[in-house]
Amino acid sequence: MEIALQERYQRIRQALVGKTSRDPLLLAEEVMGEGFVRIHGPEHHFLDGAAFLVAYKNAGGAIDADACLDALAVRASAMPGAMCGHWGICGSVASVGAALSLIHGTGPLSRDEFYKDHMLFASEVLGAMARIGGARCCKRNAFLSLSFAARFVRERYKIPMEASEPRCRFSAQNEQCLGERCPFHVPDTAGNPSPSSQGL
Repeated sequence: MEIALQERYQRIRQALVGKTSRDPLLLAEEVMGEGFVRIHGPEHHFLDGAAFLVAYKNAGGAIDADACLDALAVRASAMPGAMCGHWGICGSVASVGAALSLIHGTGPLSRDEFYKDHMLFASEVLGAMARIGGARCCKRNAFLSLSFAARFVRERYKIPMEASEPRCRFSAQNEQCLGERCPFHVPDTAGNPSPSSQGL
C-alpha cells in the first residue's frame, strides 16, 4: 500500500523526535534506512531540513523545534519532486535553506546578513553538486547539503554542529548510482561491478 507524502513526513518526524545527536548526517542516514523513506522521493524535501533542525537544536541552537518542523512540513509540501532535473535546484538544498530561513526568521524582504548567508550556503553546495553531475541521487545530495550546512553554521554562527563522513549503504538500491564518481561511494570488496560500471 502506497504511503501518502504527509504520512511519510509524520513518520520521519516521529523517528527524529528525542534524538540527541548534533550531527544531521547521522540523523538523516538513520531515518533513510526506514521503510517509509524511498531511495528517491520528495519526502527528502522534509527529511533533510528536519534532520538539520533537530541537530541544530541539539547543538544548542535557540529554536522552537516543534514550530520549525511544522513550518518546514508546509514549505516542503510545496516543493515538487524531481526539482533537480526539472528546476535546476536540488530539493535537499531547498529543504536545508528553508530550515535556515526558519532558524533566522528571514523572508523575501529581509535586509540582514542571514538573507545573504542562506544564498551563499545554497550556491556553495549547488556548485559541489554540479561538479559531480547527474543522474540524481537523493542520498548523495542529502549528504552533501547537510555536510555543507553543518560546517557553514559551525564556522559562521559558532553553533557546534557535527558532520560525519557518510559511507553510503544505499548504492545497491539505486539503479542510477554513480559508483566511484560519488564521494560517498563504498567500493564493493567482493568484486561485484558497481551500478555505474553496468551502464545504468
